[in-house]
Amino acid sequence: MKGLTKLTAVSLAVAAALPMMANADVLISEYVEGSSNNKAIELYNNGDTAVDLTGYKLVRYKDGDTAALDMVELTDSIAAKSIKVILHPSAAITLPAGTDSMTGNLYFNGGDAVGLLKDGVLVDVIGDIPTPAGWGLDTTVQRNVDALTASTTYDAAQWVELEKDTFSGLGTLEAAEAPEPSTFTCNGATLTNIYDIQGAGDTSPLVASGSFESANEVTVKGIVSARSDSLYKGFFIQDAQGDGSPYTSDGIFVYLNEAAPDTIQPGTEVCVQGKVKEYYGSTQIDIKDEQKFEVGVVGDAPAAVEFYVADGETLAQALERVEGMKVKLDAGSDMKVTRTFSFDYSSYRNNMVLSHKAPLMKPTQVFEPNSAQAVALSEANLVNQLFVESDYKAKDGEVPYFPDFNAETGYIRVGDQLTNLEGVIGYSYSSYRLLATNTITAGDFIRVDDRTNAPTVADMGDIRVASFNVLNFFNDAVGGDANPSNSNRGALTEDEMVLQRTKIVNALVAMNADVVGLMEIANNGFGELSAIQNLVDALNAELTDEQAYRFVEIEDADKYDGKYIGSDAITVGMLYRPARISLNGAAQVIATPEQHATAGAQTRDKNGVVESSPSYSVFQRHSLVQSFTINDEKLTVVVNHLKSKGSGCIEDWAAFNENSEPADLQGKCNAFRVSAAKVLGDSLKDVDGDLLVIGDLNAYGKEDPVAVLTDYDASATDHVIRTASWTTLDGKVYERSGSVIEKGYGLINLNTQMHGADTYSYSYNGELGNLDHALGNASLAAKVVGIDDWHINSVESNLFEYGSKYTGDLVKSENAFSASDHDPVIIALSYPAPVVTPEPVDPVEPEKKSDGGSLGYFALMLLGALGLRRRS
Repeated sequence: MKGLTKLTAVSLAVAAALPMMANADVLISEYVEGSSNNKAIELYNNGDTAVDLTGYKLVRYKDGDTAALDMVELTDSIAAKSIKVILHPSAAITLPAGTDSMTGNLYFNGGDAVGLLKDGVLVDVIGDIPTPAGWGLDTTVQRNVDALTASTTYDAAQWVELEKDTFSGLGTLEAAEAPEPSTFTCNGATLTNIYDIQGAGDTSPLVASGSFESANEVTVKGIVSARSDSLYKGFFIQDAQGDGSPYTSDGIFVYLNEAAPDTIQPGTEVCVQGKVKEYYGSTQIDIKDEQKFEVGVVGDAPAAVEFYVADGETLAQALERVEGMKVKLDAGSDMKVTRTFSFDYSSYRNNMVLSHKAPLMKPTQVFEPNSAQAVALSEANLVNQLFVESDYKAKDGEVPYFPDFNAETGYIRVGDQLTNLEGVIGYSYSSYRLLATNTITAGDFIRVDDRTNAPTVADMGDIRVASFNVLNFFNDAVGGDANPSNSNRGALTEDEMVLQRTKIVNALVAMNADVVGLMEIANNGFGELSAIQNLVDALNAELTDEQAYRFVEIEDADKYDGKYIGSDAITVGMLYRPARISLNGAAQVIATPEQHATAGAQTRDKNGVVESSPSYSVFQRHSLVQSFTINDEKLTVVVNHLKSKGSGCIEDWAAFNENSEPADLQGKCNAFRVSAAKVLGDSLKDVDGDLLVIGDLNAYGKEDPVAVLTDYDASATDHVIRTASWTTLDGKVYERSGSVIEKGYGLINLNTQMHGADTYSYSYNGELGNLDHALGNASLAAKVVGIDDWHINSVESNLFEYGSKYTGDLVKSENAFSASDHDPVIIALSYPAPVVTPEPVDPVEPEKKSDGGSLGYFALMLLGALGLRRRS
């Protein structure tokens, strides 16, 4: 546990501000942070009498925080000169017979100091406050028997660090012995070159096929290029000369399973001895057991080599050539951001993803599901990713290698080209990772598609219609009305809600649309305390009377429970400008299918084992229809928000996709969305005039729901589209078994017609695509003069969104960027005013001459020629 006293000065300052209890008898005597839930805290009563533990509790100081979080309220008592062990309920730890113990919610991790409080006053602590990142990770720490005095400041000299999952001392008070220092030397050993270990293939030539480690140990000498005390737990070394070949790496990772000694720093010559291992795709030298290493002279760290991808090779192949080496990304590397800095569920840390030449596209955005092209693009995307990492997990709201990360000038957008970043190349969690060794500035990002203050179509056409998913805009935080499920999916505080609303309003003002379809707005009615009224009030406060909006309200007969659009917590909505466009008739609701299957409704068979399905009750939002009149023409707008891709339907269970992405890459509940598309198509096929279907269909450009609404033809493809089984509509059975779709409903995908298939409004897991669509009938399509996915959200970091839970001290901005996670789609349409044709003028006989008669005659003729003659 190296560097434990680096924050001693800060700790003393914090401790000085804390109330203290002197001469405490109960203290912490051992700390265990092991595998999985193997967590334990041992307490010792150093006094001569038993102590009642009422009022005592264990707390943690999470990831460098100076404020404590409660863990365990202690109970019972602890005898004089005795031990009590507190274990995590799921810990696989065996204690000596007769040990006084209890279980409790021990959820500390490496990087968390643990404190013992009595009546809210700190009595004892293990770990500095604030705690260095990674402190105490995967280790056992025992207090020296000659240092059994409680203290509110941490002195590392009083503790001894032992290996991970060391439990032998729990329940007893005995002197711990620190591991003996290494006496290994390289003198007389035969050295193996790093590049000979790496070889020119994906695995080391020293590891036999079918094995994961070399038969014998190797002795290797190199210069330390980087330490990794957290992500990989070891250090990287690089051959001082290298072999000059671009096909073999000159660097390799040395695995210690713990932080390296302080003597091992970049630039230090180190000789190590251990077996070569292929650890889940990472070539490394494993010295964790005997730690055979010898530290030599200290000099300069290896210079970073400029990284490039050669013609004909994938990014993964290029990274394999430099695995373990220190590289630099420059303009020639051509590495673009494909996922901006955000949470990675594989490694459970914040990081960023780069791809070569261009951001990755979702395969089903550009190719038909299950097609050879979609499969090929999916495979190509998997080998075109480089994760950019920091060693320790980033603190909330911070990018460790980009210290000037901010919402106004220090942003990162998908598509930006990254330059001047250096780091070592490792491999973990099935991906190549660049562990950054320097920091960069905003100037190191080449903005390929920078921010714009308004969409390109904001002033085009006669009117504009927009689709905007507003990311759970709820007004509960300011006393808004309840929704049917009485749940709040949005802002938790008034400050968050006001920030969210301000960002949405700023986006709407810049969009300058005359009709706006909204998704993910709270479904809490249309009253003064509704979310839609709250939004309209704030929006109109920024506009003139001519620009002002009203919302569309459905008929009372169509309201669920007399108030709502359907029964979900969120719904769709519609705004319009009455000075620019007029309502034509009442709004309508198109109910969408529900899926209700009882347990055992279906069975599945895998390897001869037949299983019955669990029950399913799945819903999706209803659609909103409103017709308008503009310059004597009729326009019908339909706002939609179909079932999400995240949670499953019975079809996913039947295909064993409950916990995985379906093989066709269309997400979960695809057939259920197809059912909704079928209902929409049937409901709208007889609409007269222009028809525009907008909204979040939760389906990418070539996926089944979009195909059903547009140009699908079963006779022209092998791809079969089916609706969902066990569906109801308006409380009646709709389809007990899924049906096959033969023909689409003929709407035109306006975005792809104008811009091609590779448009996007959303980014997920590093891939771009359109979930937010604009589909029109032929007459509407003929009126389109422009369409724009305004990229204010999909390519931005979600850390700039309104929520503050995971953003720490990051300063937020009221600008429109990251107002949501979906880009708004704006469609400019041509509805010119009717041209008035002058009526022919009847000849006029000259009047008899009188005062001014001739002048009156010629004036009358002139007015007639201009078409301005007054008619009676």
